[in-house]
Amino acid sequence: MRGRGTCAGGAPGRRPALWLFLAVLLTLVSAAVAPAGEPEGAVAEKVAGEVTVTETGPESPAGAGTPASPSAPKAARAAEGPRWDLSGTLKGWFGDWVVYEVAGAAVWQFVVAFLFILAGLAARKIIDFVMAEKVVPLFRRTPFQFDHLIAEAASKPLACLGLVGGLAGAVCVLRLPVEPDVRGVVYGALKVLVAADVLWFLFRMVDVLVLYLARMAARTQSKLDDHLVPLLRKALKVTLAVIVAVWVVQLLGYSVGSLLAGLGIGGLAVALALQDTLANFFGSVFIFLDRPFSVGDMVKIGDTEGVVEQIGFRSTRIRTWPATLVAIPNKQVAESKIDNWSKMPKRRVNQTVGVTYETTADQMEQAVAAIREILERDEGVDPEFIVVRFEDFGSSSLDIRVIYFTKPIAYADHLAVRERVNLAVMRALERLGLAIAFPTRTVYFEGDVARSVASRLASRPGGEGGKPG
Repeated sequence: MRGRGTCAGGAPGRRPALWLFLAVLLTLVSAAVAPAGEPEGAVAEKVAGEVTVTETGPESPAGAGTPASPSAPKAARAAEGPRWDLSGTLKGWFGDWVVYEVAGAAVWQFVVAFLFILAGLAARKIIDFVMAEKVVPLFRRTPFQFDHLIAEAASKPLACLGLVGGLAGAVCVLRLPVEPDVRGVVYGALKVLVAADVLWFLFRMVDVLVLYLARMAARTQSKLDDHLVPLLRKALKVTLAVIVAVWVVQLLGYSVGSLLAGLGIGGLAVALALQDTLANFFGSVFIFLDRPFSVGDMVKIGDTEGVVEQIGFRSTRIRTWPATLVAIPNKQVAESKIDNWSKMPKRRVNQTVGVTYETTADQMEQAVAAIREILERDEGVDPEFIVVRFEDFGSSSLDIRVIYFTKPIAYADHLAVRERVNLAVMRALERLGLAIAFPTRTVYFEGDVARSVASRLASRPGGEGGKPG
C-alpha cells in the first residue's frame, strides 16, 4: 500500500505548501500596510534618507512622481475606502512587468486579488473542517446538551465570513473607479454581505434557543407553552431582521434618526391600514391567554366544526369532518361562540325508542326495565346519570326517553358505545315480543262513504262478495 508523503513532525506533505502560501500572503499584506504613518493610496519611496510620496490615483499612471500634499484631507481619502498599493515593492522584486496596466489595473493587482480570493476559499474550507471534525465532536462530549448545537450553528456563518474577508481583501487591492462610484457600491455590497452573514448566524442561534425551549415545554403538562414557542421563534426572527436592517442602513451612510422618525409617522398610517390585521393579532393573544381551545381539540366555532390544526398570528386553521381545511380569522374567533367538545368530561346521548301501539302496559314496564339494565351493565356508560322513562304517546309510537352519558369522549369511541347499547336494546325488545314502531297511519271511514267504499271493493273481481275472474 502506498504511504502518504509526510514532512518533519508527521504532517502531511501538502501542508508545507499551504504554510508557504499563507507566508507569502502575509508578506504582501505587511508590505501593503507599511509604513503606517504615510497616507493611504500612496507609495513611499526612500531615496538617500528622504521620503518621496507618489500618488497612485486614477488620474496619474502607476509610478508617476507627482508629489502629494501631506495635508490632504483624510476624509476625502477615506471616502474611497481602504486601498493597498504594492507597486514599488513588487516592482523591485519582479521587475517592471508587474506594474503594467490591463483594463485600468496593474498586473500585480489581479494576481494579489486572485490570491486573496483563494485565501478566502481556503479559509472557508479550513473553518468547515475544524468546526465539523474538531470543535463539534469536542462539544458533544460535554455534559451540556446544546453546546454542540451552538457550535454547529456558528460553523457555516463563520466559514462564509472567511470567504467574505477574502473578497474584501481582493477589493482593497484592485483599483476600482471612483467616477462612477463603483468602489463605493462594491464596499456597500460587502457591508451588506457581512450583515447578512451576521443575521444568518443569529437566525441559527434562535433555532437552537427554540429547540431548547421546545424540549422544556414538552416536560410540562400545559399546552400553552407548546403554542408560544413557534410564535416566539417568529417574533425573535422578525425583531432581529428589523435591527439588522437598520444597522445596514447605518453602515451604508444613511441617517438612521430620520429613518426612525419617518417610520414613526408612517407607522400610524400603516396601523390604520392594517387595523384588521392588528385585530387578528390581538385575537391570537386572546386565544393564548384565555385558552378556550388548543391544537388537537374538537371544536365548533360559529358554523364550523372540526379539529384545530394550527393557531397562528392571523388565523386559526380547523380540519372539518369532510377533511377540508378552514382558516378562521382570529378576530372572528374572539367574537364567536366556541363550543369545545374535547373539554367534555363525558359525552351525552339523548334518544327516543318508539314501540308500536300493540304494546301492553306490562310489556312497556318490562321494556323500560330491560333498557335500564342494559345501560347499568355496559362498561362504557357512566352509571351516575341514567334516565329511562316511558315519556309520551307519539303520533305513531309509544315513546321511551333514554338519556345517558358515555365515558369515552372521542367521537369514534362514543359511537362504538352507542352502537353496542342500541344492538342490546333491539335484542331485548325482540325477546319481549315487541316491535319498534315506524311512522304509520290508519284511516277509518263511516256512514255513506264507508258503505260506498265497501260496495266498490266487493264488486271487484276476486274481492269480498264477488266472483273470481
